[in-house]
Formats: sequence, structure tokens, C-alpha cells
Amino acid sequence: MKTVMKTTIEQLMHSSQVKFGTSGARGLVDDMTDQVCYAYTTGFIQYLEKTQQVLKTPEQTAAKIVLAGDLRNSTPKILNACARAVLDSAYQVVYAGLIPTPAVALYGLTYHCPAIMVTGSHIPEDRNGIKFYKLAGEILKEDELLIKEQQIDSLDDSFDDNGQFKESTDCLPSIDATALQDYISRYLGLFPENAFAGKKIGVYQHSGVARDIIPQLLEKLGAQVVNLAYSDHFIPVDTEAVREEDIQLAKKWTADYQLDAIVSTDGDADRPLISDEKGEWLRGDIVGFLCAKYLQIDHVVTPVSSNTGVEQSGFFVDVKRTKIGSPYVIEAMNQYLEDHYAAVAGYEGNGGFLLATPVRKNDFLLTALPSRDAIVVLLTLLHSSVEKKLSISQLSAQLPQRYTCSDRIKNFATEKSQLLIEKYTSGSDAENKAVIEADFPLFGHIKNMNTVDGLRLIFDNDNIIHFRPSGNAPEFRCYSESDSIERAKKINQIAMQGLLSL
Repeated sequence: MKTVMKTTIEQLMHSSQVKFGTSGARGLVDDMTDQVCYAYTTGFIQYLEKTQQVLKTPEQTAAKIVLAGDLRNSTPKILNACARAVLDSAYQVVYAGLIPTPAVALYGLTYHCPAIMVTGSHIPEDRNGIKFYKLAGEILKEDELLIKEQQIDSLDDSFDDNGQFKESTDCLPSIDATALQDYISRYLGLFPENAFAGKKIGVYQHSGVARDIIPQLLEKLGAQVVNLAYSDHFIPVDTEAVREEDIQLAKKWTADYQLDAIVSTDGDADRPLISDEKGEWLRGDIVGFLCAKYLQIDHVVTPVSSNTGVEQSGFFVDVKRTKIGSPYVIEAMNQYLEDHYAAVAGYEGNGGFLLATPVRKNDFLLTALPSRDAIVVLLTLLHSSVEKKLSISQLSAQLPQRYTCSDRIKNFATEKSQLLIEKYTSGSDAENKAVIEADFPLFGHIKNMNTVDGLRLIFDNDNIIHFRPSGNAPEFRCYSESDSIERAKKINQIAMQGLLSL
């Protein structure tokens, strides 16, 4: 007789250490057992059922749930556990293959079905994650709260003592290429024929899931493509904290191949990375800003950590600031949607761009995709460069000259991060400022403190330091902003050294 175990997703989060982070569930691969991934997927489906967000077809056949993943070694196993949960819940699995997260999100929105993406995004390969999409798009924080409450009936006899399936079964059907084809068509339609003719673009392929898609798009749009650094092992490219080796490689590649730009993404292609013709990587909060300008967006939403040049530019009707994380950006974008004549979009410090409303550009209607996307940013920046007859460096030089830098301390316990933030926020404003100025005497006097997400400090010389525990991994992030890139980097280095000495 089979044993039925009841548990809530919230209980599972504590016992497994696989938790909801900034975007989706994340954890160590060793902790993301078949049982944990099966339970998370089942909890998501139960939530959809209870809120009537799973739609039947007119023929009343099983509703579809689309699945896809990135190129990590652990992804296929997790996908299989998710697929088994979908089938056991009496739904149909559509397997879109190993493709970009925004392509999966677009499929869900287009065909009115939930979506699941297995990816750890930019974090190291010993970790992975699962992103969930309801009919309206990415789940928000309010959805997470309700998913946590779901009580799962899990058959203990189906799993061994290590939480793995006792009987191995391949639950993934053959690949349905519709999601990828629709995603590629989206961007081929947006730009004129041969839009990038005469441009020589490097594609830093590494282990990104879009590494073959980007060259295909660029070549179809007329560019000459140089493929660079294809990797057989996973590389955790973080667009907010670019590795030193990638900084040096970009300079070498642009010089060696005489490139107009280098383009790339993180692991699941929802965060862009683009360099200018000198091999200098552009910050994500700058490229998101430029993408919004190209698409003629009215209302812009961006996290509190993004470059303040977006307000100083005067390009937009208004700018709204949020906590860091796409769910918060989406929530704020939704508040604008009552204005049916406005174009609304958001972007994050990592460069991921979210389009809340359809926009018409180049005689093409670009449909809404309120989920982080990298490809739209890369292509719009390249086309803006072509239209204006400017290099990428000249394009970015037209913006208000505020410069940002970010870095992180790896293997920094979340509890330690929280204690540090509490140290600087637990007293009165005057007491907090005195403690911070004592620990960081080189920065000057604080004129503004913001605790929307972590601790953001604006000093009397307009330099900015922002401390924040990562929501995805045991890391502590530091963002800085100043009126020169050298000063922004120096401030960041001093702040990081100060943190390590505390």
C-alpha cells in the first residue's frame, strides 16, 4: 500500500532549502531532487486550478503546459520531474526544448497556457531553478505566497530515501519548435530587411541558450557575424558583475576582428550583454534605458539600483522605481495599464527588458512581452546605431553622464547580509547615518537613505552606494554610481573592501 505524505510548499522550502528568490525557485542542484521539483510543479498547478487559471480547449481535452530549459547539465533531469508532475496532474506537456526564457514566456502568452522554465539564469552551475508563468505571464510575489500555501499529496513510495524517482521514466515528448520559431519571427519582423548590412558583430556564445539563435538573427538581418568562445561547460555569465576575463576578452576580440560590437546574454537569455567597438561592456541599466528610448516608451519602470540618468534625460513621461526583481517591475507596470494610449515598459539593472504594452515600430506591431528579454535590447541598440549613424560608444555618450558599477562578494551567507543591513537601519536616521559614516569615512556625509531594497545611500557629493543581499544566491552585492566611470569603480572597490573588513 502506498504511503501518502502531505506537506505545504512552504514547509518544503525550509526542509529542502530550495526557495523562491528574486525570480522563481532557486537552490543547489543536490537539493533540487526529483521529489522537490515534482512537488513545486504540483503546487504551481494546484494554485492555477484553485484560481481558475488553467484553460481547457473547446474540445475539453487536457490543457497544455509548456516546458523548456537552459543548457546546464542538471536541467534535463529537473525538466523530467516537472513533466511527470504535469502528466500526473492530468495535463498535456508541450516540450519547447532548450530555448530562451522569453521565448517560453511568449508562447504561454500567445497560446494562453501556463509555462515552466528550468534555469538558474546567471548563477553558478552547482545551482539551478524553476521559473513559473501563469496565463498573464510571470508569477508575482502575491502568487508566490499562495503557491507556498498549497498542500501536496506526494506518494512516498515513488521516491527513494534521496528524493529521486525509484522508477526512471522519460516524461518529455519530442520537441515542439513553435515557441522558438515564433520568437525568432518576432524580431525578424521588427527590423527592415538587411537592417544590419555592413556591420560586423561578434557573438560571445559561451554556454548561453541563445548562442545559436543570435547569430541566426543577425545574419538574416544582414550582419557579418563572428562567433566567439563556444563552451561545452556552463559559464555563469552575470551581466551585472562581468568577470575580469570577459572584460579582457572583449577588448581583445574587438581589436583582433575589428568588430562594431559584441553581443551576448546570460544563461537563459533574459539578460543582455553588449560591448561597444572598443570592447567596453555597457551597463545593463544603460542598455535598458536605450532600448526604451528606441521603442518610444512613455512610462518606464526600473529598480531603485538603476542609473539615475534615466530621470535626468527627460526622454520619458515619468519613471517609477521599485525593489529589485522582475515581479516588482511587473507589478508597477501593471499600475500604468489603465492609460490605454501609453507605451509602458520596464528594465532592470541586469539589462533585461519587459514590454507591458504593444508598440508599433518600423511599421511592425511588437506585441507585449512583460517578461525579461535580452534579444530585444541587443537588436534595438544595434539598429539605433545604424539609424543614427553612430558607433555604440557614441550612442551611449549622448546620455546623461552618470556611471554605474557593481560587484559582489561570493559565498556571503544570507544571514550575515541581513545582519549588516540591520546594523545600518535599526536606529534613528541620525544614528544610522553616524554608524555608516564611521564605517565608511571616505565617502562623506549622507544626504539621503533609501531602504526600498537593501540600503541605498546618496552622499552630499552625489555619489551613490547601494548595499543589497542577493535574492538568488549567498552573495552580497554592491552598486555604485558617480559622474565618472573611474570614480564609480573606485567607490565600489572601497565599499567592497570595507564590507570584507567588518
